[in-house]
Amino acid sequence: MTTDGRTRTIVREGPWGFFFLLAYIGAAIYFISISDGSFWAVVLGLLQAVVWPVYVMYHVLLLIGA
Repeated sequence: MTTDGRTRTIVREGPWGFFFLLAYIGAAIYFISISDGSFWAVVLGLLQAVVWPVYVMYHVLLLIGA
């Protein structure tokens, strides 16, 4: 029996990717809307949108007193 070296991979994480894309877009809109509108403030807002879960975890830990 010979094989041609090709394997088939089924990826089922599509819905999660769409959810994270929507979360990024929402976070980007939020962080850009609270900026002053200058170029570097918008760039900073986009970078903050990438790491918004860190902000969430920080505030959750503050609330529970950890």
